[in-house]
Amino acid sequence: MNSALMLRRFICVNASATLSSVTPSPRKKPLIFLGSPKVSVTVLEALLDASSAPNSSFEVAGIVTQPPARRDRGRKVLPSPVAQYALEKGLPSDLIFSPEKAGDEAFLSTLRDLQPELCVTAAYGNILPTKFLNIPLHGTVNIHPSLLPLYRGAAPVQRALQDGVEETGVSLAFTVRKLDAGAVIASKSFQVDDQIKAPELLSLLFSEGSKLLIRELPSIFDGSAKSEAVPQDDSKATLAPKIAPDEAWLSFDQEAFILHNKVRAFAGWPGTRAKVLVLDDKSGQQNELELKIITTRICQSTEVLNGEQDYVTFKKGSLVFPCGGGTALEVLEVQLPGKKAIDATAFWNGLRGQKLKKL
Repeated sequence: MNSALMLRRFICVNASATLSSVTPSPRKKPLIFLGSPKVSVTVLEALLDASSAPNSSFEVAGIVTQPPARRDRGRKVLPSPVAQYALEKGLPSDLIFSPEKAGDEAFLSTLRDLQPELCVTAAYGNILPTKFLNIPLHGTVNIHPSLLPLYRGAAPVQRALQDGVEETGVSLAFTVRKLDAGAVIASKSFQVDDQIKAPELLSLLFSEGSKLLIRELPSIFDGSAKSEAVPQDDSKATLAPKIAPDEAWLSFDQEAFILHNKVRAFAGWPGTRAKVLVLDDKSGQQNELELKIITTRICQSTEVLNGEQDYVTFKKGSLVFPCGGGTALEVLEVQLPGKKAIDATAFWNGLRGQKLKKL
């Protein structure tokens, strides 16, 4: 090879190397994440992992969460679980926002400055006004733990379990002003085990929802998801209203399957409670107790002897509560106020022969 040809190749190779070294890498698309409780952390973690991949086209440019609040038994004022996780991961504190309302003008001005292409919500817990929804270029998408349009609202998992559904799922949908009514980008269904409780099911659905989100992000960013998303049939919509604390009480006039589903649905918060009367035949004393019912199952044998319809019995490791319709509920785990949860055997042994009457 002559020297002139070698020189030309050397110049071309070096020019190409110089050009690539000064060409700026494509700007990553800014994404804002909105979430607050522990289940939301799963989604944020998935987004941060995906954004750090070499071929990622987006970055988490900011996090929006609920303001610090009193938590735990010490009632200390603490950041939300999402804020705590973000700080632990080293995200700059000036990119973690905790507005009282998502419509605060100061917050919206800051959000506009970040120029987000997409906002993602997962159990954020605040209503998003139109002026918020108008900011991100590709809109806002929400991970909702139900098969929309079923169970729109604040407590979809809890209400689904309370209804005793055999199937539920998670949906990825665009956010609109009407509650959980946006077009559905993707969804995934699951069979519901009859012993699973709300916290466990919530965790599962948000974990699967985060996978749906990562899978669909390319189509959301290129705009194809918006044109292909399926509008919801409002005529099939059901609601999942927020749970009130006074719903926690169990009434044993109801059938056992209703109470069992309620225990599963309200596990975590607000829990389920029942009042019982402890009777001491020797002294004649009576003592009313409030029990938190932790774990139950439906009793397969419902034979109750005459005169025992109001009394709780003990059978093979469970407290058996007679219920409406000739059914019975087995209580496997309980908790007294201010105490740790204990199994039914430990509780029954602690009665030392005293009788237990349901109220």
